Amino acid sequence: MKNVLGAAIFAALIATTASAEDVKPMEVAFVDGTVEVSLTGKAGDAAEGRKVFANRKQGNCLACHTNADLSEESFHGEVGPPMDGVAGRWSEAELRGIVTNSKMMFEGTIMPAFYKDTGYTRPLDDFAGKSILTAQQVEDVVAYLMTLKEE
Repeated sequence: MKNVLGAAIFAALIATTASAEDVKPMEVAFVDGTVEVSLTGKAGDAAEGRKVFANRKQGNCLACHTNADLSEESFHGEVGPPMDGVAGRWSEAELRGIVTNSKMMFEGTIMPAFYKDTGYTRPLDDFAGKSILTAQQVEDVVAYLMTLKEE
């Protein structure tokens, strides 16, 4: 009986691990610029997404976007649209698509693809074959953006 129970638990753990594998950058399924399915199979963490959004070495979103929620941060950019109320303008799938690779929705945009690891020239060899954000960081940023609603 112990062996049967142990085998069932082991099988369940393997199934959970296999299903929780992140979608690879070049395997992301875009539909008209949107990404309907989570890249990780897990909910994003809005608090972590806020940190990534503000981090100048990760998302660096403030380089181009203003965001009243991060008024304590300096040097908000004005190149991209303001993030205030973004959750009322875009769906979760649309925001996931934009963060993953905005060029799939907006041809010619200067916004970088945050979850793409090939098809462009990286200025430093250390970054070749790597995406700017991980799949979980994309989900976290999307969860954070979904909190930015008009008041």
